[in-house]
Amino acid sequence: VQLQASGGGLVQAGGSLRLSCAASERTFSRYHMGWFRQAPGKEREFVAKISLSGGTTYYADSVKGRFTISRDNAKGTVYLQMNSLKPEDTAVYYCAAAPVFGSREGDYDYWGQGTQVTVSS
Repeated sequence: VQLQASGGGLVQAGGSLRLSCAASERTFSRYHMGWFRQAPGKEREFVAKISLSGGTTYYADSVKGRFTISRDNAKGTVYLQMNSLKPEDTAVYYCAAAPVFGSREGDYDYWGQGTQVTVSS
């Protein structure tokens, strides 16, 4: 599965962005999807995940209440709506696909190329 992330950019603190991640294959609906991020000088960390049908979601505490993950299986796309952005949200954001509903990097078999999100104070 090839994943193409987009939607990153520069935004002021308090602003919003919506990231998208499009999959290349019709088997998209067979994968749980997740978003991770990596800030400069830090390890990549889990952000959010969504189950096969989209009925179950889970978030890192740092983004809970501000970010929303969703998916459209017909379009083969997963989204991350990011509201009330903070400078500490600045990172490269990656989408990933997994056969299990996990939160660890090792649970994910396929990764997108990443999209930069920069939040200015």
